Amino acid sequence: MWQPSESYPDPAIEVLDPRFLKYRIGNAAVERLATGARYGEGPVWFGDGRYLLWSDIPNNRIMRWDEESGAVSVYRGHSGHANGNTRDRHGRLLTCEHGGRRVVRTEYDGTLTVLADRYEGRRLNSPNDIVVKSDHSIWFTDPVFGILNNYEGYKSEPELPTHVYRLDPGTGRLEVVASDILNPNGLCFSPDESLLYIAENGCQPNRIRVYEVRDGRTLAQARTFVDAGEQGIPDGMRCDTDGNVWAGWGPGPALNGVMVFAPDGVPIGRIALPDRCANLCFGGARRNRLFMAAGQCLYALYVDAAGAARP
Repeated sequence: MWQPSESYPDPAIEVLDPRFLKYRIGNAAVERLATGARYGEGPVWFGDGRYLLWSDIPNNRIMRWDEESGAVSVYRGHSGHANGNTRDRHGRLLTCEHGGRRVVRTEYDGTLTVLADRYEGRRLNSPNDIVVKSDHSIWFTDPVFGILNNYEGYKSEPELPTHVYRLDPGTGRLEVVASDILNPNGLCFSPDESLLYIAENGCQPNRIRVYEVRDGRTLAQARTFVDAGEQGIPDGMRCDTDGNVWAGWGPGPALNGVMVFAPDGVPIGRIALPDRCANLCFGGARRNRLFMAAGQCLYALYVDAAGAARP
């Protein structure tokens, strides 16, 4: 049973390299904000409303946590077994749906617009995680995890390889930007958008790959950024303004939580949690509060780092 630390510094925050010391706040501890999910994913911060949304995939709903009151409520039931979420450059919610096998946008009036559900006439597998570049283009991963069973979606046979896609903001055209990656999962851009990090969870060992972004729209020069080892599973990721990669990690007591990697790929810090962290985001007024969706719970930690600017 998880218990909050009764002393500072919180032992759950581990310094693996001296470079992490500048990001640890000595009198900040991991907080549990919510429980009761079956498997949480896709946290996204809405600073204009001071609330966080995150997905509860098996329960087929998107949840809401309110910063001012701490209240937890259902933002959207029958969410299409929503997974990854983000906001576009106009502040609208973008969501990857396992059940609908699509990417949707929530309009200002609450209606949904389907942005992508097919490629070359064939259905997507189960869009997983999603980011928006400064040019308004939408990038998302499409592994098969959401169609493997009837728990996080609807069991079905894949119609496409597991690609990473870019949706053009002007034409709405969907194009493959990475076809050499098996079951891509979490993804994030470096602060200057010159690099794209992608978790690959279909290889052995699992790893985080990093690609050069060419001409703002194509990927090249892929290399392994982090080898996750025999047991590790990297998941959702975000960069801070210094270019460090904060990645959800697990499974197992020795791995569960968040790993932090310097731009050179060296692990510099770890935030231990009771369960595997599936995804995370920075939020709060100064983007220095790390929100972590881990198993059945939502956690948060103030850090002396700021998330790279995103909507």
